[in-house]
Amino acid sequence: MQPGGLASSEPRNRSSPNRRENVYKHQLAVNTAFRPNPTGESPVLPGALGYSSCELSAFLNWRFAAIRIALLTSFILNFPESMSALLEVQNLKVHFPVKHGVFSRVRAHVKAVDDVSFSVAPGETLGLVGESGCGKTTLGRAIVRLVEPTAGSVLFEGEDLARMSGATLRARRRKLQMIFQDPYGSLNPRMTIEDVIGEALDIHGLAHSESRKQKAESRNSQSLLTSAATRPEKKSARRARVAELLAAVGLDVAYAQRYPHEFSGGQRQRIGIARALAVEPKLIVCDEPVSALDVSVQAQIINLLQDLQQERGIAYLFIAHDLAVVEHISQRVMVMYLGKVVELAEAKTLLRAPKHPYTQALISAVPEVDPDTKRKRIVLAGDVPSPIHPPPGCPFHPRCPIAEARCQTEVPGLREVTAGHWVSCHLAK
Repeated sequence: MQPGGLASSEPRNRSSPNRRENVYKHQLAVNTAFRPNPTGESPVLPGALGYSSCELSAFLNWRFAAIRIALLTSFILNFPESMSALLEVQNLKVHFPVKHGVFSRVRAHVKAVDDVSFSVAPGETLGLVGESGCGKTTLGRAIVRLVEPTAGSVLFEGEDLARMSGATLRARRRKLQMIFQDPYGSLNPRMTIEDVIGEALDIHGLAHSESRKQKAESRNSQSLLTSAATRPEKKSARRARVAELLAAVGLDVAYAQRYPHEFSGGQRQRIGIARALAVEPKLIVCDEPVSALDVSVQAQIINLLQDLQQERGIAYLFIAHDLAVVEHISQRVMVMYLGKVVELAEAKTLLRAPKHPYTQALISAVPEVDPDTKRKRIVLAGDVPSPIHPPPGCPFHPRCPIAEARCQTEVPGLREVTAGHWVSCHLAK
């Protein structure tokens, strides 16, 4: 019995003349049944070829079902993973040349970021932690192209930012912004707050349009006003947008005409957040946005970022040293050491049950609030190796308390030890 219920006594041999004749009869039956007859004569019925209507219907249903299954399978197999992720970093490397001599010849390279891969989903907060000098800030700057990547790709909404330049990069960068670590050095002291925030609107051409409500109303009215008449309207729209952003971050609208030196550290960081929000980004790289602030102001900034995320659906790459802050704001946490990702998992899973020895040492250094709770402190021996000459094998093996012989020669890959928990360690289970 063949698929579709067509009986045949012939063996399944592609070279059989009878099989070729049967295939020809199938095709002729299909063409005859669905093709109009130009002569006006009655078409040849399927039964005239030796098949009943039920047999032909079963055969056609099987063929159409097979085609649908093949198309669906091909779509699933070829569906790119980056389409489900807002940001996908693949094998990213950032190496800085070390030059010596009169002719500034390159003698070595500082491997600040070395073969890093991860993804960020829309509306997700991915925390990034690690010691100072491990490459966190360099990674964030490379994503927004403030630092040029040496190799790898940065896929944002399926497009590689590492291959873009000029106007194309500027247009895509509008959806990708950054909040800098230093609220004092990231603002131009010679510009008012209105100009600091409005500069982003001017660069991307957003200051030339009215507010959304005014823009919708103007479509129904007469257009083509003179340039002299539209200039005040552009300035008014820019000022209205700046006032809207200041209100969104909890600042008084009257602050727009003040200068950065007239604000506190927390207020300056709010201004930096308002500047990042000006172009309505989908992803913001937060480079230690609360490290220079006191604890009470830190809580205000963290709550502000969470409120903005819920209202606007923004995704964050949150770089920080404070594991308690990272646990509070992040859905997932990624740990870096010497330019490489050593562990990646959900925030609660990673902080409750870390797998990598380096992550375990980081968490053991966090002080406990409860005085009755005692945590065993893991003290790492030695210093962080030089990123110019990293050790062979696992980069953490010179300081690892459980290192084996193969750790000195074999580089561990980032593997999934449990569902959603990725670790770069030979001994992780």
